[in-house]
Amino acid sequence: MPFGAELRQDGTTRFRLWAPSHAEIGLVLDGRTDSPLPMTAREDGWFETVTDRAPAGTRYQYRLPDGLCVPDPASRFQPEDVNGPSQVVDPNAYEWRNTSWRGRPWEETILYELHIGCFTDEGTYDGVRRKLDHLAKLGVTAIEFLPLADFAGRRGWGYDGVLPYAPDDAYGAPDALKRLIDEAHERELMVFLDVVYNHFGPEGNYLSTYAKSFFTERHHTPWGAAINFDGKDARPVRDYFINNALYWLDEYRFDGLRFDAVHAIIDDSKPHILTELAETVRGRIESGSPGRHVHLVLENEANQAHRLGRDDAGLPPHFTAQWNDDFHNTAHALVTGERAGYYEDFADDSHGKLARSLADGFVYQGDPSPHQDGKIRGEASGHLPPQAFVSFLQNHDQVGNRAMGERLSALIPAERLKAITAVFLLTPQIPMLFMGEEWASDRPFNFFTDFHGELADAVREGRRKEFAGFAEFSDPEARKKIPDPNAESTFKGSKLDWDAATASGHAEWLDWYRTLIDIRSRLLVPRLAGLGSDSVAKVRGGSAIEAHWPFKDGGRLTLIANLGDEAVEGIEVPAVDPLFETGRSQGGQPAGGDLKSGRLGPWTVAWYITEPSGTV
Repeated sequence: MPFGAELRQDGTTRFRLWAPSHAEIGLVLDGRTDSPLPMTAREDGWFETVTDRAPAGTRYQYRLPDGLCVPDPASRFQPEDVNGPSQVVDPNAYEWRNTSWRGRPWEETILYELHIGCFTDEGTYDGVRRKLDHLAKLGVTAIEFLPLADFAGRRGWGYDGVLPYAPDDAYGAPDALKRLIDEAHERELMVFLDVVYNHFGPEGNYLSTYAKSFFTERHHTPWGAAINFDGKDARPVRDYFINNALYWLDEYRFDGLRFDAVHAIIDDSKPHILTELAETVRGRIESGSPGRHVHLVLENEANQAHRLGRDDAGLPPHFTAQWNDDFHNTAHALVTGERAGYYEDFADDSHGKLARSLADGFVYQGDPSPHQDGKIRGEASGHLPPQAFVSFLQNHDQVGNRAMGERLSALIPAERLKAITAVFLLTPQIPMLFMGEEWASDRPFNFFTDFHGELADAVREGRRKEFAGFAEFSDPEARKKIPDPNAESTFKGSKLDWDAATASGHAEWLDWYRTLIDIRSRLLVPRLAGLGSDSVAKVRGGSAIEAHWPFKDGGRLTLIANLGDEAVEGIEVPAVDPLFETGRSQGGQPAGGDLKSGRLGPWTVAWYITEPSGTV
C-alpha cells in the first residue's frame, strides 16, 4: 500500500502519511508522546519515515504540531477503537489454505446479506464462521457483510466508519476475518464486503485536522462537505479509495465489493472516480490473478444504467450489477399496500411496475418521481441482461429503516410471502436474502449505534423526527416507542434467534427457501448465461403477470404469477410441466388444474422452461 505502515523485508517498517495542512509530523510509538520520531517531508504534502523500532504489533499514532495524536487513516487495525492508536499488522502472517480459489461466475450468485454483530450471539467473525455450514446447506453461494470499516463504539451498522482499512475490532482480529473468508471459500461460498466511499462517520474522523483538502465545499452531500474527488489535491484522495478496494480484494481475498450510495459520490472530472476505480481493479486483478472472478456491485439511487454496460463478450468492463431498489419497492408496495414515504412512487399500478422491473430491471428509467416532486430519475435499462440487477425483498435498509424494524413476514399473510418469494428467488435477476429471512425470523432488525452525549441525543431525536410524517407516528407519544438507537437493548434485540430456525413454523419456511434455491441452482443457473436480451412482461386481468425471458438457443423461461386476491381467467400456459408451481385456487382446488384450464388462482406462481422447437 502507498499509505500507512508497511513492514519491509529487511525488518524495518515504513510509515507514510499525506498531511498537506502541516509542515511537520511526528511518529509516536507505543504511547511515547514525549519523544516522537520525526517524519521527513516529501513532495505534495507527503511525510515518510522508516524505522526498525516498529515490528508487527507495535501501536502508533501521528503527532500534529499542536500536540494532537491521531490514528493512521490507513490503519490496518484499531485495538482501542477509532480514537486510539493504530497497530502495525503483518499482512502475510495468516497462512491461506484455499490458495487455488478463483471465485465463481456471477450467474451462480445467490447472495445472503448479514451483520457480523447480529448474525450470532457472539457477534464475531468466529461466530459467523461456525454458521457457514448452515449457509452452505441453505444453498446460497455468496455472503455479504455490512461494512467493517472501524466505527466509533462497540455496535453499529458500519455506515459510520471512519477508518476504511481497519476491520472493526468489536468483531475480532484481522486474522480471524481472514480465517472466516478462507473457510467460506472452502465451502465454495464467495464473500462480499459493503464499502462506503461517499462520507465518513461523525466521530473519529481526523482527516480534516491534517488534510483539509480531503474534503471540498464545492460539493455537498447529506453528510456535509463532500469528499474531494475532483478538485485541487484530489489525486491522493482518489488513490486512497482505489487502493482501499484493492486492499480488501487482495489482502483479504474478498470476491466482491458492494459500493454504498454512489449517487452521493460527486465528481465532475473525467474519468469519474467510479470508472477509474473499476478499471484499475479489473486491470490489476486480471493481470495479477488470471481466471479470478471479482464482482463489483453498486447501490445507486440515480439508476445510472450506463455504469452496468457489457462488452462484446458480454462481460462488465466496470460494474457487474446494481441493487435494484425499484424491484423491492414495487414488490413491497404490492404485497403490503403501503404507500407512505418513497413507496408513493410504486403504490399506483404496482403490478405494471413490477412487470416492468422483471423485464427491464429499473422501473424509473428517466421518469418523474412523485415522491421527489417530479424529479427525473434513471436511465433506460431494457438492453441490460437480467443479471445486471440484484433483487431482494428484504435487506438491512428496508427492514432496519422501518421505525420498528419489522421483517416482511410480520407484515403480510404467508400465502403472499410465499408467492412473492417464488417470484424473486427464481427470476433471472440475482437474488439476495437478508439474514434470518430463510426461516421467517420473528426478530426485528433495528437501527443501532453506540454514540454518547449530544451526538447520541441528536441521533435519537433525529430518528424519531424522521417518522413524524407517518400517520402511525404523528403522535409524539407514539414516536417515543421507536427504539432508542443508542440503547444496548436495541442492538441485542436485533440478534438472530437460532433456536427458532428449527422450531415449528420456522422450520417449514427454511425448507421452502431451500427448495426454491435448489431449483434455481440445478435448473435455472446453468441456463442463465444463455439468456437473450429481449425479455417482455405484461399484466393480465389486473393482477396476473406474464413474463418471458428468451434463451439464445430458441427456448425461453416463463413466469405466470397471480399476485392478487381474486382468480384470473383466460391464462395460457406453456404445454410443458412447470419448473415450479405454488398457490391455491378458489375452492381449494390444486393450482395446476386451474392453470391448465386457463384459471389462475389467487397468489399462484408458476415457472416454466420451454426448450427450442424440435428439442425433447
